[in-house]
Amino acid sequence: MPEHDPLAAESYAYDLPEERIAQEPLADRAAARLLVVSRADGSLAHRSIRDLPDLLRPGDLVVVNDTKVVPARLVGRRAKTGGRWEGLFLRREADGPHAGAWVVLAQTRGRPEVGERIVLTARDGTESESLDLVGRADGGAWLARPVGLSPDEPAEPLLLRVGRVPLPGYIRGGVEHDGDLDRYQTVFAREAGSAAAPTAGLHFTAEVFAALAARGIERAEVTLHVGLGTFRPIAAERLDDHLMHAEWCTCPPEAVEAVRRTKSRGGRVVAVGTTAVRTLETAALGGVLSPWAGTTDLFIKPGFPFRVVDALLTNFHMPRTTLMVLVSALASRDLVMRAYAEAIRNRYRMLSYGDAMLIL
Repeated sequence: MPEHDPLAAESYAYDLPEERIAQEPLADRAAARLLVVSRADGSLAHRSIRDLPDLLRPGDLVVVNDTKVVPARLVGRRAKTGGRWEGLFLRREADGPHAGAWVVLAQTRGRPEVGERIVLTARDGTESESLDLVGRADGGAWLARPVGLSPDEPAEPLLLRVGRVPLPGYIRGGVEHDGDLDRYQTVFAREAGSAAAPTAGLHFTAEVFAALAARGIERAEVTLHVGLGTFRPIAAERLDDHLMHAEWCTCPPEAVEAVRRTKSRGGRVVAVGTTAVRTLETAALGGVLSPWAGTTDLFIKPGFPFRVVDALLTNFHMPRTTLMVLVSALASRDLVMRAYAEAIRNRYRMLSYGDAMLIL
């Protein structure tokens, strides 16, 4: 096998020192460092998020993912045994006999059975809410119905009472701290449904958006509800053998029109995060960007023909993930690896609560 086979998963691995993984968010969102990567000449420059308006051009378009993280991590006990139970709310079951039920990944000692009740521990330590296990879903997940909640009632109000922030395990082992409920959420979050934050968007503030607008840079919103598969390393040796996770997304007519205006005036479409990239490029798979909504399992690999995205603002990602592959498809594997080595050498803060990279 060639040393850097673009279709080998191992080509997207790198050494990530544990001490470089950010464990806390910065007090000031826009204080993050920004490594600027130029595809034109291969240069690397050290800037900050506040420099973004000056790094982009009047007429460019910034596209963000307005998904909203729900406090999806659940803690409780099995009513039958008293044993500790932990779960993660994924979504509502759309149809079938269990329509409206919660789809939950769960961990506990022993083997729970359909019909068991789970007593949930709320954020304030009380036990006023429960779930009944009513069936099994794909991927080993459970179907559960909140006691006293009708099938058509939204999940978010209850999750706000009993759920914790679903931090990835590399941040404090997933343990929530005060402030995470606010900081693991973008300031523009609107559409509830994510199990993880679109982390490139965490750096934006109202002041940054105002500076972009003052420079003549537009903003558009798409939605992709981030699933757990985003963070999982690629287990297969070959990218072609990797089963891509599916996530729900939508590219509304307003975003399509904003992209068309931008392209017509010679501006660039700057995606904020890999989720915005996947949404835009999914909506353009027919050859022309069109309004679109549905699930996407698009795996962007080297050789992918980008039809919409011209530039990308993204956080630094875990080794050997589909996110590393996507970034390398837009830039190049060698340039991305050089950028990551530069970031680690210069003590950048990595992963979800970390610093960012701008690929131009």
